[in-house]
Amino acid sequence: MDHDEETRPLLVNDEQTEEDRSEQDSYLDKVKNGKLYMATFAAVLGPLSFGFVLGYSSPAIPELCRIQDPRLQLNTDEASWFGSVVTIGAALGGLLGGWIVEKIGRKLSLMFCAIPFIFGFTIIIAAQNHWMLYVGRVLTGLASGVTSLVVPLYISEMAHERVRGTLGSCVQLMVVIGIMGAYIAGLFLDWQWLAITSSIPPALMLVFMCFMPETPRFLLSQGKRREAEEALRFLRGPDAPAEWECARIEEAYKNEEQSFSLADLKDPGVYKPLGVGIMMMLLQQFTGINAIMFYAETIFEQAHFKSSDVATVIVAATQVVFTAVAAVIMDKAGRKVLLIFSGVTMCVSEAVFGVYFKLTVMKHNNSSLTSLLTDAQGPLAEQPPTDLAWLAVGSMGLFITGFALGWGPIPWLVMSEIFPTRVRGLGSALCVLTNWTCAFIVTKTFHNLMDAITSAGTFWMFSGLCALNVIFTAVFVPETKGKTLEEIQARFKGTYRR
Repeated sequence: MDHDEETRPLLVNDEQTEEDRSEQDSYLDKVKNGKLYMATFAAVLGPLSFGFVLGYSSPAIPELCRIQDPRLQLNTDEASWFGSVVTIGAALGGLLGGWIVEKIGRKLSLMFCAIPFIFGFTIIIAAQNHWMLYVGRVLTGLASGVTSLVVPLYISEMAHERVRGTLGSCVQLMVVIGIMGAYIAGLFLDWQWLAITSSIPPALMLVFMCFMPETPRFLLSQGKRREAEEALRFLRGPDAPAEWECARIEEAYKNEEQSFSLADLKDPGVYKPLGVGIMMMLLQQFTGINAIMFYAETIFEQAHFKSSDVATVIVAATQVVFTAVAAVIMDKAGRKVLLIFSGVTMCVSEAVFGVYFKLTVMKHNNSSLTSLLTDAQGPLAEQPPTDLAWLAVGSMGLFITGFALGWGPIPWLVMSEIFPTRVRGLGSALCVLTNWTCAFIVTKTFHNLMDAITSAGTFWMFSGLCALNVIFTAVFVPETKGKTLEEIQARFKGTYRR
């Protein structure tokens, strides 16, 4: 018998697959999801918090640029740092999260990350100079990085396969609700009261998580079977035999190495999901989404849209609606189909946005060349650039729709599904580090790119990268719909056969 046969988990043995599937369906029919939804709600208050962090800069930056206090007033370069420095903290938070999630568990990690959220916003509220503003943003970014790693893991390890896609998509849904909340609150509140409002969700998360369980998979990895069964009874309800699911997870865990070593990088069950996860995070940021959301008002001002602050609220609301749609259809349509549709939609919309900026520049140049004729003959039949504003708004709305349906929620969901237990913390940390490092690069260089290759060239570049997303998805990204975490990991190792 070869090594693969010896190490193949019981649940993926060819002769027992159908029997196991029938037993699994019978078990899931007895599950009650009420408390699972409650635990998910408590956890996703974290993504809601970092949605407020991401959205905070858009209404706050214009106000801080106009403020009379010279100690706090931001120039263009300082405003760029205020918007992008949060991603440095988030990248550090990803590394920190990968370590603490294995040391103290998923639940305590979530409770821990509420502290820098609250402290960060408190420092911003009390800021007396630019450095206090930056430190507050870095701290809230640090908390965002930890949250973006821990919450998807917490949900994927709690949820069963029938609802894991929907619940996992709620991570991104709450992020965009937080962004929209910051935009709407920014219409009515000044930058300090907006910071106070933004500190409420993490405070609630800290309280609610006190009453939620640790994940059964983490408890089993620590040898705490009795606590794992109690957590499963809480999450699955009184009618489901928690012992059966506990034994199934334990069986898969026994067939896996208990600790990570560098030699494991030769294992396809490690390097394949690591490559997929890191590339998905890199490609997600190179759609340009964070640049667009950080500088949404500025983009609409350049697009000559009169009410740019209201326009950004509409964009955020669009993102909320379609992320909710993605959450509803995630476990029916599948991850791969939505990713491909999302990539195509973003590719087209950013190409159109580039065309808008190109036409605007051409109109401006034509206006300059014909200024003498205009003086002599009166106004020509030339339409002002504002007539094209709806092209900008339409293409932006299409981009946000496409992103929300696929490349927004799914990379975070897939990250939480594909790694084996022994590298789940490390693999997720590398993915989060990649995501936020790329977010910093994109947001910090966005204005420089627009100056160097023009606004049109910048969006055409992002459009080309979205086309690359589609190719990568079609070739490399596996479908994880309807599979247990153990089945997904067995597929990467090549030991899963239906």
